[in-house]
Amino acid sequence: MNLSQHNSSKHTEVAIIGAGIVGLAHALAAAKQGAQVTVFERNTQAVGASIRNFGMVWPIGQPAGMLHDRAMRSRQIWQEVAAGANFAIETCGSLHLAYRSDEVAVLEEFAATAGNQTSDQAAQIQLLTAAEVPQKSAAAVTDGLLAALWSSSECTVDPRAAIGKLPAYLTEQYGVNVQFGRAVTQIAYPHFVAGGETWTADRIFVCSGADFETLYPELYANSGITKVKLQMMRTVPQPNHWRIGASLCGGLTLTHYSSFAHCPSLAALKTRIETETPHFPKWGIHVMMSQNASGELVLGDSHEYGLTPDPFDRSEVNQYVLDYLKKFAQVPSFAIAETWHGIYAKLPGKTELIAEPEPGVTVVNALSGAGMTLSFGLAEAVMQRSK
Repeated sequence: MNLSQHNSSKHTEVAIIGAGIVGLAHALAAAKQGAQVTVFERNTQAVGASIRNFGMVWPIGQPAGMLHDRAMRSRQIWQEVAAGANFAIETCGSLHLAYRSDEVAVLEEFAATAGNQTSDQAAQIQLLTAAEVPQKSAAAVTDGLLAALWSSSECTVDPRAAIGKLPAYLTEQYGVNVQFGRAVTQIAYPHFVAGGETWTADRIFVCSGADFETLYPELYANSGITKVKLQMMRTVPQPNHWRIGASLCGGLTLTHYSSFAHCPSLAALKTRIETETPHFPKWGIHVMMSQNASGELVLGDSHEYGLTPDPFDRSEVNQYVLDYLKKFAQVPSFAIAETWHGIYAKLPGKTELIAEPEPGVTVVNALSGAGMTLSFGLAEAVMQRSK
């Protein structure tokens, strides 16, 4: 189909393809510039990785510098949109709990380097003794606990509620036109086909997440991009409005986030984990726990890499997560209400993929599992460059 030969009566200044967190963040950033914005989503609601995560806004996982600054800017925007869209956000902070000496060594090295960061970043970090931890979390197991890293910057939302309410907020506050059930199947700038209709746009942003086969497949084929499948669980609401306090994670998480990559003791920690518990690196498991406003605990997760993720979940992976979690977290009820898996795009060695397959079109993808933490800040930077 030669789109340039089609006359289109439908036009928008900015077209956003995808209504996950990346697409919605770009819609907000464009609307704040005063642009007329239309969002196109193939499903009748967002159902991808943006609603299948912990709901954690996690600056502690981003290395000092641009990425941490971007995470903190995203955190600020989350606070703003939560108030405007009327969904809950909890500034709960986080605790990394250490029960082994090699884990303590990494925490101490990380805390020591906090002095090399900005004063604001350094102020967010504090090493705690086991006796101090209960002040931050009623759920943390203190038996055998050697130390903990407290960070005040982390926030939690229920991603299902937040992603569900953001489209209406964008429409009401900024006039964004969100069209669900409208798959974009072809682009030839300035034309594109959405739901079988031809549109034109001044700027087009493709934020299609794990679906990178439909639009510009040749771009992705040459990029090295892959997919990551994660398994997660959610408990029943905790009784009597019981709250965990800070979001919790253990020593495995130190091996997952790049913010700890500079710590000299990390290599020894990884070696010990690979030797003692090889199933953790085999399935890419690190274990975290957050809590939403309904009192449910969100637990996970694992990481399986490949372009064709296995559609079937592994019960042993969920059991590995639960067994490890119970070593550092104690809660009234671990009764599991739901299990699921999510799939997101990842570009190994990169924090995102930003490409221009043709003039006027920008692809934004592969935030590598940090979409909730980075999308709002990234979108502002992308929109500023594309003005």
